Amino acid sequence: MIEAGDWDRLADAEALAQKAAEAALAVTYEADGAFEASVMLADDAQIRDLNRTWRGKDKPTNVLSFPAPEQPGATGPRHLGDIALAYETLVRESEEESKELAHHFAHLIVHGVLHLLGYDHEVEAEAEIMEALEVKALATLGIADPYRDMAA
Repeated sequence: MIEAGDWDRLADAEALAQKAAEAALAVTYEADGAFEASVMLADDAQIRDLNRTWRGKDKPTNVLSFPAPEQPGATGPRHLGDIALAYETLVRESEEESKELAHHFAHLIVHGVLHLLGYDHEVEAEAEIMEALEVKALATLGIADPYRDMAA
């Protein structure tokens, strides 16, 4: 759902988000389940509010993930949670890092889905696992390793 921001500049964002989420699921052990997640396309102001409210950080960030608890006995696809992206931050980062906006968007959807599945990057060993899964998922979409230039 588009809440704010100039997301119309990103052609077919919903379909790209779906493909990126499926790619993330396909590279994890959860690949056989049926899942769903909500994606909120917002602007920096909305993400800043969410970041301040839920993380105590009074600044925008590129992506936030809000895992949903498992619902015992629930039928249908398991709802993993919610992902929120900030348009201005996404555009600024893609320009600064010379990445296509669609590729950066897909990367952050993959990143957000992995967070919803419980992956994290707070410690180096966890970060290596999560980044490897991101690279693997993005490769299935024909998107280059987003960490390639950082390692050089």
